[in-house]
Amino acid sequence: MNPSHEPLPPGVAFTRQLAVASLIGLIVLGLAWELWLAPLREGGSWWALKVLPLCLPLAGLLKHRMYTYRWVSLVVWMYFTEAAVRGWSDPWPSSGLAMAQGLLCISLFVACGLHVRYRFKAASVSTS
Repeated sequence: MNPSHEPLPPGVAFTRQLAVASLIGLIVLGLAWELWLAPLREGGSWWALKVLPLCLPLAGLLKHRMYTYRWVSLVVWMYFTEAAVRGWSDPWPSSGLAMAQGLLCISLFVACGLHVRYRFKAASVSTS
């Protein structure tokens, strides 16, 4: 996946794996939450569609697109806000699922931020 076939700088591979795993975790959790575990309505909820925007950046993260890491680190805060609101206001088990979503959001944000930082640092070292 590395277009130049050079070894990845330290931390880049790990942050990429963490970002992809967190994003997939958010997708799976969102679907399971709204369809089976604690849907808003019996039998599932249309709220499961909230995971569709999360499916868009997956290819960009896998292809090392810096722009994707940047905008995902901003979009994830919408999902964190939902997690915070539902974590405090929903009854159990939905509140527990919301807290898990919040942790995945923080994990995704940190992974994207560190990924961008490590890649900029590697780019500045290689140009000097």
